[in-house]
Amino acid sequence: MSFPLIRAALHAENSDDIHVLRLLILIGASSNRKSTRVIAGIAKLAKLDFLLRYPNCLKKAIKYEGKEKILDELDFFDFEGHSFESKMIRFRYGPWDVRYRRWLGILKSKNLIDVYLTGKTVNVVITDLGKEIYGGLILSNENIELNKRSEAISKVFGGFTGKKLMDFMYIVFPEISSMKQGQEISK
Repeated sequence: MSFPLIRAALHAENSDDIHVLRLLILIGASSNRKSTRVIAGIAKLAKLDFLLRYPNCLKKAIKYEGKEKILDELDFFDFEGHSFESKMIRFRYGPWDVRYRRWLGILKSKNLIDVYLTGKTVNVVITDLGKEIYGGLILSNENIELNKRSEAISKVFGGFTGKKLMDFMYIVFPEISSMKQGQEISK
């Protein structure tokens, strides 16, 4: 791997823009669900995003749920199994990235999402402006597969409660529970 390529990969990883775009697409795809359109909890959002960021884990999770037919609608590429992936760490309740609150703050400041509390749960929902931007983003060839995967994640896992999704993660990815908190996940 060349030094300029490594530098580009690190720049992309450290850029908020790519993560904010991915989260907006994930939140937008979740808003298309007929039932709950709200993502209840940042930890739940992080777990859904984990599946989006790690395509090999997404395939495994969908197979575990017995929804292999959905995989036929998605494209997975050989390079994704060996690529430089976004860093996530083992946190109290599974995969996490310390930047979620910042990214949600960016989306909220641009009026693309609304964030509100119900008890101690942070709820995330897309705004009308967010839906409009999301609609334009998914028309771009660069975002088609990201949106298809986000829709699949929403379809299969969007109805899970945060607790059910946490338990699911520990069953399907038992290596996460054996990791020390703060250890980087390298899937």
